[in-house]
Amino acid sequence: MTAPGGPALGAAAGQLYAAPEAFTLTLTLGGRYAGEQQWAIHPERSVVVARVQTDFGGVLPEIRRVQTSRLHPRQFTSLGYAEGDGRSRAAFEASFDRRSGLVTLRQGRDEASAPLTTDYQDPVSLLLWLRAQVAQATPEGAGDPATPERTHAQLTGGRVLIQRLPDQEIGGRPCSAFYLRPGGAYVFVEQAAPWRLMRLIQPTDFGPVEANVVAAPGRRAAPAGTPERRRRP
Repeated sequence: MTAPGGPALGAAAGQLYAAPEAFTLTLTLGGRYAGEQQWAIHPERSVVVARVQTDFGGVLPEIRRVQTSRLHPRQFTSLGYAEGDGRSRAAFEASFDRRSGLVTLRQGRDEASAPLTTDYQDPVSLLLWLRAQVAQATPEGAGDPATPERTHAQLTGGRVLIQRLPDQEIGGRPCSAFYLRPGGAYVFVEQAAPWRLMRLIQPTDFGPVEANVVAAPGRRAAPAGTPERRRRP
């Protein structure tokens, strides 16, 4: 697995975001409906733009969160990130300007800058980078991607350790599984094209919230919380 800021990824990963893409994840908490998350990804000039709109509901308070990430088109590191409710100016913004060599963070009226000494990920770009890593590592003709047991990424809040877990099957699809800490999130990426984000699990004050890919017509996804068959010792 190439560390963020390493060489540009190969052809398989590079084609992931060459065309617009949209998908939806259904949120559940303890097996009960908790909202949905809509992803929209598209190339824009010399960057890749990803917009994630999360509408919490059901057993959770009705809150909307909109996250927008601008990614490097080949390395999939973050060039900028914004988060808010989608109705007014973002409550939090981060920019990673390679030309000026500065990281700039804005929260409300507060702003701070520091030297840009490494490549950064944001909460959205990190997931898309992981997806690209699985695509890059998948052998021709499918098979278990040769990703390492551990790697790391740098976010504005600190360094994140990414640990490879035993593979699992979700909805009948073999998936690479990752555990992120601190934070305790889980990420499951399909091991064959189109390398979808099949399941995300994020701890919250209410308990772990699962985001599961919406099944294609004619295929039923495994219910949230259903144990999946592990494929890797």
